[in-house]
Amino acid sequence: MKKLINQVDRVVTESLAGLGAAFGDLVRIHPSVKAVLRADAPRPKVALISGGGSGHEPLHGGYVGYGMLDAACPGEVFTSPTPDQMYEAAKAVHGGKGVLFIVKNYTGDVMNFQMAQEMLVSEGIRVESVVIDDDVAVKDSLYTAGRRGVGGTVMAEKIAGAMAELGGSLEEVRDVCAKVNANVRSMGMALTSCTVPAAGKPTFDLPEDQYELGIGIHGEPGRERRPMTQVREIVRAMGEAIVSDLPFQPGDEVLAFVNGMGGSPLMELFIVYNDLKEFLDEKGIVISRNLVGNYITSLEMQGFSITLLKLDSQLKALWDYPVHTPALRWGR
Repeated sequence: MKKLINQVDRVVTESLAGLGAAFGDLVRIHPSVKAVLRADAPRPKVALISGGGSGHEPLHGGYVGYGMLDAACPGEVFTSPTPDQMYEAAKAVHGGKGVLFIVKNYTGDVMNFQMAQEMLVSEGIRVESVVIDDDVAVKDSLYTAGRRGVGGTVMAEKIAGAMAELGGSLEEVRDVCAKVNANVRSMGMALTSCTVPAAGKPTFDLPEDQYELGIGIHGEPGRERRPMTQVREIVRAMGEAIVSDLPFQPGDEVLAFVNGMGGSPLMELFIVYNDLKEFLDEKGIVISRNLVGNYITSLEMQGFSITLLKLDSQLKALWDYPVHTPALRWGR
């Protein structure tokens, strides 16, 4: 194993310290638990909090800041954060308008966020939760009850964050987050495994002449392994699974999100996007917003995921709202 680390047991701690040092104008690190907090929190708005295992950067800490999250709670690599992390983070950023937990559908995440919610509610803090489950690859797996939360999480954090920044109530922010989840579908693939620092070896073996279709962000099994082929064939297989699931219809406007898993260069991701656009054009599905790059990764895994979000005027306007976070800075 070759990795740019000092000590295996300090990977997350030192990474958080570096994030805080690099973006001190936007975020601060909680003094007693592993949590990334918005630098100017608490604010008089609904506080958005998410989290999950580390190794998926820039998710979630990279999305803390104006227009997105108020706090993010990282666990150890590919390991759920603890209820105490969510509890302390919520207490630190709660501005009096309530708290929304955005939770990926993994058993540990769901259980620990629920425990934190119960602790906060017992102290009189209003908390709502939305569980993101956009992965069409599997309905059930060894790692989660039901569909996994993957690329749709970025969409949910961005759009719900805009609603909160605009002064939406807890119920309005919760409902628009749930609306995103109801209208987003994703699927991923992998060319290689990744190596968790504590394990010191690849999570799984994947022959050079095969790819994994329907991979999860922790290397969980997907639908099947297939012989390696041209990327347009892979995109079409994934696109058919996504489009047929909602289902998307001719004339629909979508946000098309091509996400790198950490180890694939942008040159290849743009090829994926080009083939995806060609596929959607044939279906009569209109791309009106897009995103291409490494936004929710799996350490150094080579591969990509595709996420399609069906858009209406409300979701488009919220997506266009400016953000200032370590990973994203944009305006109209």
